[in-house]
Amino acid sequence: MGLPLATASSEPTGTLEVALAHTARLLTPRPDLAEAQAREILAVVPSSVEAWGLLAEARSRQGDEAGAQDAYAGQIGASVHEPELQQAAAALAENRLAVAERLLKPFLKRQPDNVAALRMLAEVAGRIGRYDDAEALLARCLELAPGFAPARHNHALVLYRQNRPAEAIVEVDRLLAAEPGHPAYRSLRAAALAQVGEYQAAIDGYQSVLRDHPVQPKGWMSLGHALKTVGRTEDSVAAYRKSLEQQPSLGESWWSLANLKTFRFSEADVAAIQTQLARTDLAQDDRLHLHFALGKALEDEGRHAASFEHYQKGNALRRESLTYDADETSAHVQRAKALFTSEFFAARRGAGSRAPDPIFVVGLPRSGSTLVEQILSSHSEVEGTMELPDISSIARRLGGERRPGDEPAYPGALAELGPDQLRALGEEYLERTRIQRKTGRPLFIDKMPNNFAHLGLIHLILPNAKIVDVRRHPLACCFSGFKQHFARGQGFTYDLGDLGRYYADYVGLMAHFDAVLPGRVHRVVYEALVEDPETEIRRLLAYCGLPFEAACLSFHQTDRPVRTASSEQVRQPLYREGLDQWRNYQPWLGPLEAALGETLAAWPAPAGRLESGHPHPAHHPELDN
Repeated sequence: MGLPLATASSEPTGTLEVALAHTARLLTPRPDLAEAQAREILAVVPSSVEAWGLLAEARSRQGDEAGAQDAYAGQIGASVHEPELQQAAAALAENRLAVAERLLKPFLKRQPDNVAALRMLAEVAGRIGRYDDAEALLARCLELAPGFAPARHNHALVLYRQNRPAEAIVEVDRLLAAEPGHPAYRSLRAAALAQVGEYQAAIDGYQSVLRDHPVQPKGWMSLGHALKTVGRTEDSVAAYRKSLEQQPSLGESWWSLANLKTFRFSEADVAAIQTQLARTDLAQDDRLHLHFALGKALEDEGRHAASFEHYQKGNALRRESLTYDADETSAHVQRAKALFTSEFFAARRGAGSRAPDPIFVVGLPRSGSTLVEQILSSHSEVEGTMELPDISSIARRLGGERRPGDEPAYPGALAELGPDQLRALGEEYLERTRIQRKTGRPLFIDKMPNNFAHLGLIHLILPNAKIVDVRRHPLACCFSGFKQHFARGQGFTYDLGDLGRYYADYVGLMAHFDAVLPGRVHRVVYEALVEDPETEIRRLLAYCGLPFEAACLSFHQTDRPVRTASSEQVRQPLYREGLDQWRNYQPWLGPLEAALGETLAAWPAPAGRLESGHPHPAHHPELDN
């Protein structure tokens, strides 16, 4: 039987494709007839995803938004039976993201307003870190179907993963208004609260969810993370143990125990990890976390060859899923060196926001930056926050969209900005970070280590901010990073060659800024800080324009949340034992040494550090002109 084509004067019949095309043509001149046509199609083919979408659009054009939302709900339900979307959903479930993307993109060319497909493609983009794309897709999805709760949940997650927790909380609260008991929404709200530094509220939120829904291994793990951050180590261990009772294969919980640094696995723990690794049905993410955890357990036992084998396996598995390109890092460094000359900065003197509030602590992960942050935040005028993503977000926006093979627009785009634009960017940074400031202290710390790559941007938009570079022996720093599994980012740490190149690029770029902006950056050498803490701390405070306070020497007594891998270590006094731990692994560090090259041979050359007698002015009068 043919499908009816609703018109003002006749009802010819045709195929489904003809009927859909005719309905689409009616949308603009006669949305009422388009609605009637779509309803007739659905009476014959109730699973037509495209007809449901046309019905939604027709109702929306007539001002019937409630009816449009009902139609989008019908489209979502019908999409379950769409073969291409079924295949894409299966690919997503198996984390075959390229396959899902290949299915979804042509589908959306044919049906650009299919909200189920938009949400699935956003999921693909979010999983591979293309958050701007994911956010745009979800914004369109929610514009079409504001009541599509799974899409709003995805949107909140994307905002959370972009470190925009206040916006994420707004989205989650909309979801909770409709479903106040929903455990996933409540858990995400707790996670976002932790991201804005409201740790007790986050702990209360997790505990509330777990009282109502106690069988949640990842929920217990998230509670463990929050408890660890505020220094409740025994409670965090208990939470991680609870998650493992419920899911013994949860590799991230095993790694979270190892990542406490002061925790030691029992023989039974090691046997349990080995049992899980022997499974053939283990998810790759669990497997790589288990390798990192077992590497730490065996290191604590002094079994360094076996320990390195598991660190190596964990890193290799993680590297497979990453697209990090060491050549891109080197190219960025060369572009920065070419752009940021003494003349370039002199021509822009007086630009940027005059606020002195931020202290940027930069370097490499595992260099001792958390220790320096803890020392500084023990001062009565300085507040510690966390590794803030805001400078890199601004840099990414300045870079704009880029096709493969195109020359990156950043940092070159900075040359086009005038004083007012630079000042506006500085004010934007201060406004974006305001949510992290809880105490009213005049200065605050941004401890994102990778901000060293954006020192030119920082200097231009915040010329009175302080910049502290924390440096550690190349082999000690790089191997410590190799042992560490980072929740996200730091893609260079999963290969010894990548690590060596990254460290060398970092040293080269910092030496360049030392040359073109003498005294602008204060350098703390971790080994010198451990050997003579009072001298180094006094120098650091003088650079920051701060009077000496004894509390900075007893930093381990400072009670504040610490979110990095060193959270347990900075709550202890300084000790020398960790300085040379890397030497136990030197027989296997050949690729790292080769990649470091002259940077290792020169350590600690003047280009790699500032001598203790080098002046570090606390103020830069030339910037006030």
